[in-house]
Amino acid sequence: MSRILWIDEKNLTAHIEAGITGQDLEKQLGQSGYCTGHEPDSMEFSTLGGWVSTRASGMKKNIYGNIEDLVVHIKMVTPKGIIEKSCQGPRMSTGPDIHHFIMGSEGTLGVVTEVTIKIRPLPEYQKYGSVVFPDFESGVSCLREVARQRCSPASIRLMDNAQFQFGHALKPQVASIFTSFLDGLKKFYITKFKGFDPNRLCVATLLFEGDREKVLQHEKQVYDIAAKFSGLAAGEDNGQRGYMLTFVIAYLRDIGMDYYVIGESFETSVPWDRVLDLCRNVKERISRECKEKGVQFPPLSTCRVTQTYDAGACVYFYFAFNYRGISDPVHVYEEIEYAAREEILANGGSLSHHHGVGKLRKQWLKDSISDVGIGMLRSVKNYVDPDNIFGNRNLL
Repeated sequence: MSRILWIDEKNLTAHIEAGITGQDLEKQLGQSGYCTGHEPDSMEFSTLGGWVSTRASGMKKNIYGNIEDLVVHIKMVTPKGIIEKSCQGPRMSTGPDIHHFIMGSEGTLGVVTEVTIKIRPLPEYQKYGSVVFPDFESGVSCLREVARQRCSPASIRLMDNAQFQFGHALKPQVASIFTSFLDGLKKFYITKFKGFDPNRLCVATLLFEGDREKVLQHEKQVYDIAAKFSGLAAGEDNGQRGYMLTFVIAYLRDIGMDYYVIGESFETSVPWDRVLDLCRNVKERISRECKEKGVQFPPLSTCRVTQTYDAGACVYFYFAFNYRGISDPVHVYEEIEYAAREEILANGGSLSHHHGVGKLRKQWLKDSISDVGIGMLRSVKNYVDPDNIFGNRNLL
């Protein structure tokens, strides 16, 4: 269940068994000169079938799209039989799209076995970058303008100050005195000469890829926009480290447990005009809940704007706290995450942008999609899987 069955170079599609992991998929496609460009944080372990079932999103969606933009054909085995379309055309008007019953169904209707997905030639050129802003507000305004002008690079992500400082603490030791001197000089320029407050500044990481000439033109356009919001170019190395930090976070969570630290991430999507309020209020709610529940030390409560759209953005939160002296840290963690989710919804955020619903968030699903929406999902589930064999207790 992890093979590439065929690659169609004329139509730029590949037909793949759904059990393949993202890492193996990109490696095997790369041997033929292609990629999907779908790069979720979890690509080391997550599978193509999992992406489809959870309606996944990747860090480079600005160029390649989310999973719903990449899928051409799905084959799913259900208790009632096989679901698949008879045609692999790029678009159809044949009633509601059955692919959209499958994507996001989280295993409740059957097992995705094969997927045809769009592929692209490997990018000719790739370049990282970063921009430092005097504050989070300036950074959000810049990302909004980049989205408005529809010139977003493959990835553009804005870290708040706490996340920037957290990432900086993980920075490897410099290899030479000269490099250390340059780092100090840059810091002096930003904080002393330009007057940026180290406790307020934030950083956007950038990734450009594609045709070299177009990448360089695109890069100039983005940096020109950033300059209008007091953004300063901060170098390729910082951009690459910030991008790669995403893949490290899950391992840090495991290490943290050895030091009485419990933490997790959660995400949402929200209209542009609610981004700042949501980020501020959710972080404040986490800090308040930790204090009320007896957490002895200030928690890590941080966010980044991680995906941009015309009408809004995806915001990704990390939070962690030291649970020394707490008798049931998992219960306390669950209570804090519950409060954070309530705060997200109260501030106009969605239940999830790409993590899905599963069992942990299904209590909010009815309010998110309405009673009628829940009824429609139940009707499909009851017809396709009347004995409730698949995805038991997910979503519904």
